[in-house]
Amino acid sequence: MDTGDHSRAPLAPDAPELLWPPRFKAAIFDFDGTISDTAELWREVDVAFLAKRGIPYSVEFPRRLSAMGFAEGARYTVEHYHLKEDPADIVDEWMRMSRALYITKATLRPGVTAYLEDLRRAHIPYALATTNTPELLESMHRIDIRAWFSVRVYGSDVARSKAFPDIYEEAARRLGASPKDCIVFEDLARALLSAKEAGCTTCAVRSGDALQNLGDVRRIADLYLSDWEAIPLASA
Repeated sequence: MDTGDHSRAPLAPDAPELLWPPRFKAAIFDFDGTISDTAELWREVDVAFLAKRGIPYSVEFPRRLSAMGFAEGARYTVEHYHLKEDPADIVDEWMRMSRALYITKATLRPGVTAYLEDLRRAHIPYALATTNTPELLESMHRIDIRAWFSVRVYGSDVARSKAFPDIYEEAARRLGASPKDCIVFEDLARALLSAKEAGCTTCAVRSGDALQNLGDVRRIADLYLSDWEAIPLASA
């Protein structure tokens, strides 16, 4: 993935105290890998999906899809593997395979709910900005995504993927904030670059996922967070 030349950019400070008290007017959160550990769920889906077609699993497959929405990812998959399938059918298959896993297994990472609660108490508005779908995230049993995020922007709500700043600009708009007054929490390099293009402050979050290039995200982002529980909250 071409993330541009950031060789002279300093490492983002690993300073959770910079996240509390808030130095921003609004916050925007990615879901997968950032506030929820879902990498293994998607690995299960990808391995089974490719095996069904006699294609060996490679980490490059999810790495390519990571910043894409479902429809764009399905088109890429058809073209890359020369499949004689309708991308819409592939999206439906991914949805069927992943829905059961999200419903029963997806959880928020430790420390996330405490941070969201403190943002609420501080009257800092915040939003979800994800390339995932409402069909998946709003059907989860272990996370009430609608209760935690009154403002939710999905990949289908904007014209382009997270390779572009659209979703962050739309989230800021719905929050009634200028992008320059927002912080974006993301785990992938391409998404962090797009958030910076939107004008937002960026915080890279360590996901523990093999797809994450930790060196890239630390160089790109303004801040770096290795653990949500490390933030020194008011409620702690």
